[in-house]
Amino acid sequence: MESGDGNWRTQLLSDSRQRIVNKIMETLKRHLPVSGQEGEQELKKIAVRFEEKIYSAATSQQDYLQKISLKMLTMETKSQIPMTNYIQPNPASSGQNALDPGSHSMQSQVNSQAQQLVRIL
Repeated sequence: MESGDGNWRTQLLSDSRQRIVNKIMETLKRHLPVSGQEGEQELKKIAVRFEEKIYSAATSQQDYLQKISLKMLTMETKSQIPMTNYIQPNPASSGQNALDPGSHSMQSQVNSQAQQLVRIL
C-alpha cells in the first residue's frame, strides 16, 4: 500500500477527479430528485464537497476509491431496500445482516465498484 505522504495525490489527474465527481452526481441524481438549474448546481456543490472531503482524508488512491465506492454503494442500497429490512427481527440471530459493512458481500461489492472507478481513471 502506498505511504500516506501525499505522493498518490500528485498522480491523480484533475480530470480523473472530475470524472469521479460526475459519477457521484449521477448517483445523487438517481436518489435526490432535483429540478431546474438551481437544483443541479446544488447537487454539483454536494458532489464536489464530498469528493474533496474523501480526497483529503484518504491515505492512498485505493483508499480514496474504496471510500467513495462504499458511500455510493450505501446510497444505492439504502434506496433499494425498505427501512424495515435494516432491522433484524431476532437480535439473537447468528446470521450476519447483508447490509453490515463488515460483511464479505458488502466488501466485495465495494472492491468491484472501486475497480470500475479505476477503469474510469
